[in-house]
Amino acid sequence: MPLHPLLVDVTTRIQARSRPLREAYLQQLQTFAGRAPGARRLGCANVAHAFAAMPEDDKRKASGLGGIALVQERSLNIGIVNAYNDMLSAHAPLQHYPDLIKDEARLQGATAQVAGGVPAMCDGVTQGTPGMELSLFSRDVIAMATAVSLSHDVFDAALMLGVCDKIVPGLLIGALQFGHLPTVFVPAGPMSSGLSNTDKARVREQAAQGRVGREVLLAAESAAYHGPGTCTFYGTANSNQMLLEAMGLHVPGTAFIHPGEGLRLALTREAVRTVLTQARPIGQVVDECSIVNAMVALLATGGSTNHLIHWVAVARAAGVLIDWDDFAALSQAVPLLARVYPNGSADVNQFQAAGGPGYVIRELLDAGLMHPDVLTVRAGGLREFTRIPAGDAAGLRWQDPGPSRDETVLRPAARPFSATGGLRLLQGNLGRSVIKVSAVPEDRHIIEAAARVFDSQEALLDAFKAGELERDVVCVVRWQGPQANGMPELHKLTPPLAVLQGKGFKVALVTDGRMSGASGKVPAAIHVSPEAAAGGPLARVQDGDRIRLDAVDGTLQVLVGDAEWAARPLAPMPETLRAANAVGMGRELFANLRRNALKAEEGACTWL
Repeated sequence: MPLHPLLVDVTTRIQARSRPLREAYLQQLQTFAGRAPGARRLGCANVAHAFAAMPEDDKRKASGLGGIALVQERSLNIGIVNAYNDMLSAHAPLQHYPDLIKDEARLQGATAQVAGGVPAMCDGVTQGTPGMELSLFSRDVIAMATAVSLSHDVFDAALMLGVCDKIVPGLLIGALQFGHLPTVFVPAGPMSSGLSNTDKARVREQAAQGRVGREVLLAAESAAYHGPGTCTFYGTANSNQMLLEAMGLHVPGTAFIHPGEGLRLALTREAVRTVLTQARPIGQVVDECSIVNAMVALLATGGSTNHLIHWVAVARAAGVLIDWDDFAALSQAVPLLARVYPNGSADVNQFQAAGGPGYVIRELLDAGLMHPDVLTVRAGGLREFTRIPAGDAAGLRWQDPGPSRDETVLRPAARPFSATGGLRLLQGNLGRSVIKVSAVPEDRHIIEAAARVFDSQEALLDAFKAGELERDVVCVVRWQGPQANGMPELHKLTPPLAVLQGKGFKVALVTDGRMSGASGKVPAAIHVSPEAAAGGPLARVQDGDRIRLDAVDGTLQVLVGDAEWAARPLAPMPETLRAANAVGMGRELFANLRRNALKAEEGACTWL
């Protein structure tokens, strides 16, 4: 199947725009790749410190201790960067992965060391709290921690252990600074299905109306989030896994195998063998075509809106420049193939059972909507990622997924749920923003109503509880961008807005903040850029202004005359709010990141 012409056009545009930056990146990669291994290049004291705590056999293999001949024949040494902690159910299984990896490395005649650990925040824990204001920037902290870990510079390859929202983008950004190293990502898989996401959402809406109390709500939440593994909705964490498969950075089909299964352990061992024998330098694997493949996979599955920020930053780390226009253009050609909550009722376990990432990648490749001729961590290229793994410690095998096992969850490219992708770009006199339409009912794709302006999510929640929003309304929540307060997710607004929508009101959210990757049925124009705190148009909006959100035509407009709009002054961010955003829960330490953050469309990068 020839490549779709729009895919070719977008890729060509990205390549031309990125050429100077990409060439400089590859030159740096080549410079580092040409050096002697660290154990030969570093001073004796450096080498001794690096391997001092290793078992003696590993030490001799890694350092060449014992004579010149052994130095020349030293073993490959894998650096492990681990995002394990007990706060993320998805990361708890990673606790014991390093021991498994070291054991497999020894079997392969190599060595492995934990190069370092990186922080990992659970957004489910911090949602709606001051801690959430550290969330987005924790991505760049993770990238820096990855760089610190690998800067020991005694590694021949790397394994990245992480799963969730900012952690995978942060690990990837950090790993790309060491683009000369073959690198494989190692996930842990989803938790088993508990209380359905639909039932959980219903209880949340009942709680928002005061119809059930804390005990009932806590019981429902605990039945939904009940064990190790990722949350089962298709939010940012599980979108990460889909995108890594589409970029060929996993062992094929690893994304959605449950923690603790024999197959999961076998795939983790296979990651060691892959990084030692097949993987190419990650800076070569992640190129313009690989990034486009990730964008296509995101659109085809209705993935998280957070990746319109994160993957811009990931691409930039590899010397590739993408923007929301590229996503919007691809969305016109990429069909929606998956219905996974919040885009449907199925969870990721049902998605996997229906065919999973392998089915999606096969359909997109066969439709000419993904670049097939890309490097991956496997010698067989991207076609290897169209197959589903099976087996256990005794042996692995991969097989074609066949037809969809459930067409309410996965459909072929010839008969998609929608002819276009699940994300849209909105533009107008309120700036540029994105909306996830795959979960929004079609009769809610256009909302026009009077604005109610809020300076915080708490103010909106208070208005809802007071019964002040029982009408058609566009809720504008500003001062939520990267420079204002770190761009927190505003997921706690979903239940009350869903209640209003359920009562028949036409409701929408417009904000320069983010929504959780799990947010769905309420139309939300998010990531509005430029943000209000940087002089963006949201600072001009007043209560009562009519706002039109049109996801069909891709517009976001305040219906005020041009002359009046241009003359209207920008409201200043309240100093009390700015001061409150800057103190407590460690926010003082993030002041420099807020100050230096780029726009959301530029990835909210803080290191440029």
